[in-house]
Amino acid sequence: MAHEVRALDGKSIEQLRAIIDREPVRYCYVSSRLAIAHQSFFRNNFADFLGYFDDGHLKSALLLGANVVPINTSSVARQEFATVLARQGRRCSSIVGTQAEALDLWSLLENSWGASRSIRQTQPVMSMSSHSSVQADDEVRYATLSDLDSLFPACVEMFTHEVGVSPISQGGGAAYRNRISELITSKRSFVRTQQGEVIFKAEIGALGNGVAQVQGVWVHPDFRGQGLAAPAMSAVVTRVLNDLAPTVSLYVNEFNKPALATYERVGFEVVDTFATVLF
Repeated sequence: MAHEVRALDGKSIEQLRAIIDREPVRYCYVSSRLAIAHQSFFRNNFADFLGYFDDGHLKSALLLGANVVPINTSSVARQEFATVLARQGRRCSSIVGTQAEALDLWSLLENSWGASRSIRQTQPVMSMSSHSSVQADDEVRYATLSDLDSLFPACVEMFTHEVGVSPISQGGGAAYRNRISELITSKRSFVRTQQGEVIFKAEIGALGNGVAQVQGVWVHPDFRGQGLAAPAMSAVVTRVLNDLAPTVSLYVNEFNKPALATYERVGFEVVDTFATVLF
């Protein structure tokens, strides 16, 4: 069969939709990006989505941006994509996707892109679609802009610890603060505060296709080990199910045993496995 690799157009973007609709939790982030793309009604070319076609039919895709995300890729498609990406040079800060796809794509790119900064080889993807049996913490609420000054350093600390670099380095502070503000105003940021200080936070990092993906879960160091996280996450799940989406998901590093135990206690179940390559 004749095949080609090219950017998606208006017709093939609908074929992509059919692919990601089959795995709404796996492709929540892709769905959220696709929703943004569809806001450009007169857009004829989607350069941030690269497709692998057989006889004109879309079989696989890559989302290109700060994150490179493989979508339903075969080994042949990954080889074709890697050829294009190697020629372009690295422009992303991570590769993230299903474990087999992300790690294989990276193995094809390592010689041309150079060393990674960190590889998170096993990241369980978890989801739930019903309210938790854990009593929800009724002090967890949507953040407001009045929380921003307290929330901002908590977000910076969590991001730096999780990713290994600060989001405000190299002059990124204003952009990162704006991103937090956007999450607040769109009701995708949750906090619990005590005497004006944020002691728990979480955000919805992606919202698409009936799935809300939780990210940035953080408990203030002084309050860890006190049983705060599970009731707080139960409250987040309740608000998301009531207000945003019928399914809540997240993914977590396998080595983060306390977080895994908390999410399992709340009612999340493992449904997939991701891997992330960080640069």
